[in-house]
Amino acid sequence: MGTVEDSAERRQLLNMAYRLLGSVTEAEDVVQEAYTRWYGLPDGRRAEILSPGAWLTRVTGRICLDLLGSARARRERYVGAWLPEPLPDRAERDGAGEADPADLIVRDESVAMAFLVVLESMTPAERVAFVLHDVFRYPFAEIAEVLGRTPAACKQLAASARRRVSAARAPAPVRADVVRRVKEAWETKDIAALVGLLDPAAVMTADGGGMVGTVLRPVEGGPRIARYMAAIADRAPGLELLERSVNGLPGLVARRDGAVVTVAAFEIDGDRVTRIWVVRNPEKLRPWAPQPS
Repeated sequence: MGTVEDSAERRQLLNMAYRLLGSVTEAEDVVQEAYTRWYGLPDGRRAEILSPGAWLTRVTGRICLDLLGSARARRERYVGAWLPEPLPDRAERDGAGEADPADLIVRDESVAMAFLVVLESMTPAERVAFVLHDVFRYPFAEIAEVLGRTPAACKQLAASARRRVSAARAPAPVRADVVRRVKEAWETKDIAALVGLLDPAAVMTADGGGMVGTVLRPVEGGPRIARYMAAIADRAPGLELLERSVNGLPGLVARRDGAVVTVAAFEIDGDRVTRIWVVRNPEKLRPWAPQPS
């Protein structure tokens, strides 16, 4: 069945898996496992499957569902806050080389950090139903085969997930000029300027995974965040801040000795930052490594 190796099909599966799992690495592993199961079928069984793409979608969805089901226990063992894996823009990375799996993921509103964080609040079944239906437009009859529930039950799950999304404040566009001013104030350790750029009720969440030093709990309040950012600048001489696209939106990247050590995504309301998500876990920054030429 030649269509099973279609690059567009693999890209679709990778996009779906990333939105379900929030991890490029896990998404790639899941898609590879789905193809392994396909080729593990007897020839006669494969010949009976009229739509290999639909079969792969169903298997990919089920594997993701199983992983999401075990994620709660994994999150409990995780050191500090867990954040989705940030996506770079290939055009902004150093080096060329072959395409990284992260390059195959389409950047749109459904991969924005704010959106992925809301997805994390859903149950596994809600997340699968919502992503497959509202993001990828799969019919509930097909989603029912993934979840092992009736189409009506899947419709209710998607509606419940939709209410969670609606309850979260709809983020405004991330303004590059505000991010630039944050960068400039951070570089100069200008606490007053940072306080002016941060909403008084702003929250900063950092993910180091226990592998690098960072705060284990969210930092709340603009003044506290500003002081923390200035302290980081004091303790990290030689840190280079760069404006970069993070999951398709303006963000900041901190680089030391040419290696990306921190990626920051923002949520902005008007001209003030309301949320900052900081990823420092080196395992989540692999897509940001320079590509071999």
